Amino acid sequence: MMFCDLQLARRLEGAEAAAGAGATRALGRLRPSSGATVEEIGGGLAMFSGKDSPITQAFCVGLNGPVSDEEMDRLADFFHSRGAAVNIEHCPHADFSVAQYYGKHAYRPIEFSNTLYRVLRRGEAPPPMPPDIEVHPIASEETDTWARTVCRGFAAHFTITPELLETVSCFMQNPASRCFLATIEGAPAGGASVCIHEGVGVVNGASTLPEFRNRGVQRALLVARLAYALEQGCDLAMTNTQPGTGSQRNVERVGFRVAHSRTKYYLP
Repeated sequence: MMFCDLQLARRLEGAEAAAGAGATRALGRLRPSSGATVEEIGGGLAMFSGKDSPITQAFCVGLNGPVSDEEMDRLADFFHSRGAAVNIEHCPHADFSVAQYYGKHAYRPIEFSNTLYRVLRRGEAPPPMPPDIEVHPIASEETDTWARTVCRGFAAHFTITPELLETVSCFMQNPASRCFLATIEGAPAGGASVCIHEGVGVVNGASTLPEFRNRGVQRALLVARLAYALEQGCDLAMTNTQPGTGSQRNVERVGFRVAHSRTKYYLP
């Protein structure tokens, strides 16, 4: 266990921001017409990969000290000028000036989530892999299969569009990321990625197809990614889940603990 202070929050939130920023920059390289871009604002990162993309949001705002109203105005303009609403993942360790700005400018909370972490120790044995599930890092020719599997698993939350498939595929194009596919009897059952950033393995974005749920697919993907993060020399892993969900239960079963809870603030 570690003390969940501002220093830890900066590492965890910064690593998740880096994962999204890496995919956004990859999209910008592959399709410049997408307008995908990342900008440092308010001590954090604002990223745009399409007005309806789940990656289009800001992280770490206020984690490096007070943020002026002018800088917060610039953050809002970053999104509005591109036709997107403002979505900010607000960490409770952020400077209070950011929360005060929300109150003055009609921002509203639309989502709560928990940021969780796990200490990784060199030489530790990874948790056991569930039986009958195989997990492997994908080859480049499997990118489309992986992206479609991940998107199908999230279909209840996001409409599968060519733009979403392209954005998800860009995690494969981020040099800091590795994508994994889980199969059962040779059939794709789930997918996930891990992004390595300054000693933190970010294990967000796991998705299981409906027909394979409750068979240990998410756990298998977690075990594989934790083992990879250890191989890469990470001392921490982090993830983010909705509070009190099966996903939170699954990650806690392999040693994750809540560092802090976040609120997503929204301005249309």
